[in-house]
Amino acid sequence: MLTTLAATGFTVAFLHAAIPTHWLPFVLVARARGWTRGKTIAVSMAAGLGHVLLTSLLGLGIAWLGLQLDEHFGELFNRGAGGVLLVVALGFFWRQMRGGVLHHHVGGSGHRASEHCGHEHDHSHMEEELKDTALVSRRAGDWAAIAGLFTMITLSPCEGFLPVYLSGVHYGWRGFMVLSGILAVGTLGGMLLFTWLTLVGFAKLPIQRLERYEAGLLGVVFAGLGLMMLFAEHGGR
Repeated sequence: MLTTLAATGFTVAFLHAAIPTHWLPFVLVARARGWTRGKTIAVSMAAGLGHVLLTSLLGLGIAWLGLQLDEHFGELFNRGAGGVLLVVALGFFWRQMRGGVLHHHVGGSGHRASEHCGHEHDHSHMEEELKDTALVSRRAGDWAAIAGLFTMITLSPCEGFLPVYLSGVHYGWRGFMVLSGILAVGTLGGMLLFTWLTLVGFAKLPIQRLERYEAGLLGVVFAGLGLMMLFAEHGGR
C-alpha cells in the first residue's frame, strides 16, 4: 500500500510541477535577460528546492500532528483521515466545476496566470505580467531576478501534496521520508523537464489543457486515497 501511495504522490507532484506557472516564468525571464540554458536550469532547480522544502515543512507539521492523533485514536484516526481526504476530493471537484484553474500569480500581479485554452495565450499573458517587474527589467541585476523567481515559487507550496502526507501518517516517519523524497523527485523532475523542453524549442506543449482539468484530476486522486484509507487495515510503524 505504501508503494501505491508513493506512486500517487509522484503523480500529484509531477502534475503540480507541469503547470506553466512552475516553469514558464523561468523561460521568459531567461530570454529577456539572455541567460544560458545551464543558468536557467540552475535557477529553476534552486527555486524548485525552495518549493519542495516549504511543502515538506508543512508536511512535517501534518505528519507530527497525525502521529499524535494516530497514537491515541488508532483505527478511528485512519477512518477520520479517509473522511477528510474525501472532503478534500469534493473541494477539488467543486473547484473544477467553477473553472478548474488552481494557480494564479505570476510576478505578484494578482491576475490569473491563464484562463485560456492555448499555450500562446498563456505565454503572452505571462509576458504581460512580467514586463514591468524586476524579473525582466535590465535596471535590476540578475540576482534580483533570481531572488524574485525563487520567492515566487518557494512561497507557493504544493497544496495538493499536503493531503498525501495525511494519508501516509500510519506509516510513521518512514512514510514521511518516502513521501518527501517522492515530492522532490516529482516536483524537480517536472519543473526541469518542462523548462528544458521549452528552452530547446518545444514551445507548443499541450499543458494548458492539463491545467484546466487539474482540480478534477486531483479530486479523483484524493477520492481514491480516501477510500483506500477507509477500507485499509491499520498499518504499523
